[in-house]
Amino acid sequence: MIRLEKISRTYQLGGQPVHALVDVDEEVADGEHVAIMGPSGSGKSTLLYLLGCLDRPDSGSYQLGGRDVARLSDEELTGVRRDLIGFVFQSFHLVPRLTAAANVELPMVFAAVDRKERRERVTAALGAVGLADRMDHRPDQLSGGERQRVALARAMVMGPRLLLADEPTGNLDTTSGRQILDLLDRLNEKDGVTLVVVTHDPSVAARADRVIVLVDGHVARRLAGADVARTANLFAPATPS
Repeated sequence: MIRLEKISRTYQLGGQPVHALVDVDEEVADGEHVAIMGPSGSGKSTLLYLLGCLDRPDSGSYQLGGRDVARLSDEELTGVRRDLIGFVFQSFHLVPRLTAAANVELPMVFAAVDRKERRERVTAALGAVGLADRMDHRPDQLSGGERQRVALARAMVMGPRLLLADEPTGNLDTTSGRQILDLLDRLNEKDGVTLVVVTHDPSVAARADRVIVLVDGHVARRLAGADVARTANLFAPATPS
């Protein structure tokens, strides 16, 4: 599904270069569940945005489904995001004035999906996340957990092969967070969606098949999700080869 070769990304901050990612080599198999961890400023979000085609690397190759997306035009990248990738963010990013149903429908409006099909997909998506009875509620009428479930339904309504989640439980209480994680697990295990989750929480990372630990823009280590909780000095500085 994903192959990264020598991916680097540098930003200018106050006139000084910040090396957010340095020569990252990584592969994610189709249907795999991967967590990305690391201290603040380690490059986690930068990597996620590159995977989601929201940013471009300065150098290196990013192949998604066999296509080198780092070399695609802006229009082609828009198509990739629309057809292959779903996003779930910590802050939900719902449109406040729209109902839950209208928020979920939005990607299909942009993709010119037929109205009848849009309605059918919205009903199915909100039903799948347990919100069939909240379709006509606006975000300010929903709890944090319900808003995140709406965001998840919106992310999945176009049937993406890859789901990227950036701290999906960061703004939620324990019970709501567990519900979201269970939904993500179901999408990965039963529907075969490739899942990449950025998290600082070892209990969230422990659900993944595999964990990638970033430190100072380098891949510091790779380990099984089950090994996260018992790994000492998880964020030890990387030693680039």
